[in-house]
Amino acid sequence: MNWFKRKSYPEFWEEYKSSFQRSQAQNIEKIRFVVFDTETTGLDTKTDRILSIGCIAIEDLKIKVSNQLELYLKQEKFNADTVKIHGLLKEGKLTKVEESEAMKLFLLYIKNAVLIAHHAAFDVAMINTALGRLGLPKLKNKVLDTGHIFQKTKLDTSKTHFGLDELSNRFKIPLHDRHTASGDAYITALLFLKLISKLNKNPELKVRDLERTHKRIGLL
Repeated sequence: MNWFKRKSYPEFWEEYKSSFQRSQAQNIEKIRFVVFDTETTGLDTKTDRILSIGCIAIEDLKIKVSNQLELYLKQEKFNADTVKIHGLLKEGKLTKVEESEAMKLFLLYIKNAVLIAHHAAFDVAMINTALGRLGLPKLKNKVLDTGHIFQKTKLDTSKTHFGLDELSNRFKIPLHDRHTASGDAYITALLFLKLISKLNKNPELKVRDLERTHKRIGLL
């Protein structure tokens, strides 16, 4: 008798999971990256909620402006204090979807792409917590953090934490639509390509060369 029953997951999760059966290239020029950002009701990854998700794809080390995903989530929880940052009201004219639908659309968009975010641990934790509320496992994707990648350039070793505004100013990236999920994803995508141009002296640069080389405590 089989005492262990296999947990059943929805079709969209199985489709997402099956994308990892296809081997992903290691050379960064051949990889599909998805740069993403979340706007949230606060900074507590357990109790706060995602308000919006912005994603943009990078293929052949070029930003695919025509290949974006922008989602606004219906809000169970509302924090008026954060509206001045992200500008998202509880009610509004934007079309909003349930959290479950947002997770489905997000997973089907990213598939097995290598994810990129600035201070990625926070965004990944918010997504994983949302997946957990739906009874789903955590993300399976490799994740790169532009903050960590900047450290690898050794352009500034005076500290270990650099904000997105700070690095954008350093690389002369305009801060259009800052603190919107789509705007921050696009800014982060530009930053990623700037950083790659600094590191890509080696034609054999691989994803593993961009990953963290040591563990850090906490989200950032």
